[in-house]
Amino acid sequence: MKYLFVTGGVVSSLGKGIISSSIGKLLQSRGYTITIQKFDPYINIDPGTLNPYEHGECYVTEDGMETDLDLGHYERFTNIRTTRGNSVTTGRIYRSVIEKERRGDYLGKTIQVVPHITDEIKRRIRREDDPNKYDFIITEIGGTIGDIESMPFLEAIRQMRWENPGDTVCIHLTYIPYLKAAGELKTKPTQHSVKEMQGLGIQPDILVLRTEQHLDEGLLHKVASFCNVDRDCVVQSEDLPSIYEVPIAMQNQGLDAAILRKLGLTIGEKPALESWRNFLSRRDAATKSVRIALVGKYQLQDAYKSISESLHHAGVYNDRKVEIIFVNTEFLTKENVEEKLSGMDGAVICPGFGQRGTEGKIVAAEYCRTHDMPTLGICYGMQMMVVEFARNVLGYADANSAEIAPDTMHNVIDMMEEQKAITQMGGTMRLGAYPCRLKEGSLAYAIYGKADIMERHRHRYEFNNAFRDAFEKAGMKCTGVNPDADLVEIVEIPGMRWYVATQFHPEYQSTVLHPHPLFLSFIKAAVETSDGK
Repeated sequence: MKYLFVTGGVVSSLGKGIISSSIGKLLQSRGYTITIQKFDPYINIDPGTLNPYEHGECYVTEDGMETDLDLGHYERFTNIRTTRGNSVTTGRIYRSVIEKERRGDYLGKTIQVVPHITDEIKRRIRREDDPNKYDFIITEIGGTIGDIESMPFLEAIRQMRWENPGDTVCIHLTYIPYLKAAGELKTKPTQHSVKEMQGLGIQPDILVLRTEQHLDEGLLHKVASFCNVDRDCVVQSEDLPSIYEVPIAMQNQGLDAAILRKLGLTIGEKPALESWRNFLSRRDAATKSVRIALVGKYQLQDAYKSISESLHHAGVYNDRKVEIIFVNTEFLTKENVEEKLSGMDGAVICPGFGQRGTEGKIVAAEYCRTHDMPTLGICYGMQMMVVEFARNVLGYADANSAEIAPDTMHNVIDMMEEQKAITQMGGTMRLGAYPCRLKEGSLAYAIYGKADIMERHRHRYEFNNAFRDAFEKAGMKCTGVNPDADLVEIVEIPGMRWYVATQFHPEYQSTVLHPHPLFLSFIKAAVETSDGK
């Protein structure tokens, strides 16, 4: 088993997740089995309680782990299915060590960062609890070299490189800034970053240089010379029109070949990546655009990362460029909704717990329904579409979710009785993949082409079945239901162009080569709407 470590220096947000995903894709294309994992240095057990403004989207694995958004990149690039073992935080590491200490597993020893914390990190890096065997385990370390929180992870890497000679490669991602006033690219920050790693006992094997400007041969040679790295192990990662071009750019510069050479493995022919290149070609060939409103409350691109990427995937396979226009529901009213949504070809009403922006989502849902606009509601977005229908079609003026209005008489969205006694944060949530059975003859059934599906969840409140008959009679059909708990998973309004809402998160399962059928169908309806204008 070979271990690849991806670290970052100089500044954060350089794209370690995209580089890790690209490496995984390139190794897969050569026939190797891989998995990718993210080690985050924050003390939270997981990002589930973090505001998206703090850490972007919270991604959910099939087995119900709330994780960093980079795991979404891992899955979208490689089609692997990550689990809770692919996401590790300092909080999880320390909790595990403390639990072992309380059980007496350490036989009275004094518990220290070295060796006990670093041993636990190494155990997770080696994936000792994973029954699957891989040719490569790619481990991305969050944060930036120099952060005090990252020190135990880097010490664990240093130990693993010493314990597994010839089986590890360290790939260090740094930034080459361009000083406009001087007209120069500067390598000194990279040199200092590598020097700091060397001071920790780690010599990077490969450098990936993030840059907005093309780097010439002289600069690349200078970085290699000053950082003790082979010239063919210094590659540049320029800004590109799409993150999906990064694997091709890395392959063209021989990143995968450099990794194999460092490990003493046969390099062989460069894989063609036909399907991936076809995706890029089809994306580049699309000339027409389709305008989609992203209706939510987080004005941050990473907050809805999986949704936006799923829309772009579906756009490519419908031969359209998807133009996403964010509509902030905190400021959306009956007075300005026409201005905000009238030029759209479709709308996604987004997830997002809490009261802020709720009424704006309800206003958007009413506009989309009454103007027959293709609309996809996801999770909390679905719940607000249900509330809107209850108020304006069923006539329940006080209809709401019990999350927002606990005393309403028409709690069309509510918590199940067995959940109400649980008080621990996250303890009441449905997390991970659950089954859903689709009603034959429904739009949902036609989209999936089968009756039984599995989709991932992240929510606490449910459609209140006490009102199901009233909704069905008034025209909002419950066409997807959990067969075990009889919980409503999908609602739709037949006869409209495309008006579907899901309690689950379909965006978690859309990948570059396997776009999600719901998004494909939604964009197809939006394209037909656009073409009909």
